[in-house]
Amino acid sequence: MRNGVPFREWDLPLAIQTVRDRILKQPRGDRGFVELLLMAREVGLEPLQVACELVLEGQVVTTAVVLNEMRRLLAPAQPAMLAVPDMLQLQTELLADCGRYDHLREASHVIH
Repeated sequence: MRNGVPFREWDLPLAIQTVRDRILKQPRGDRGFVELLLMAREVGLEPLQVACELVLEGQVVTTAVVLNEMRRLLAPAQPAMLAVPDMLQLQTELLADCGRYDHLREASHVIH
């Protein structure tokens, strides 16, 4: 794969080339880079490029880290917080009462 005709003349962005070169030096690197290409086929080359740039800022460059960054980039945005009307706000804050659990541990509630 490394020296295949489609890959030799493929003009990839610099970040992707750098990640490719580092991943190919790892065990099973060929397979890892193919995983990145398969995901890029689904979502486009631009998210892969951004993910590679983000990964290169750190110290760990692996297929799993790049895939994780791509998934984080493509994840749907978190929904906006809703304003809760005053009538639904808690009037009295509940307190944790662990004493009721101690009551359940008493002899009358324990099966021996």
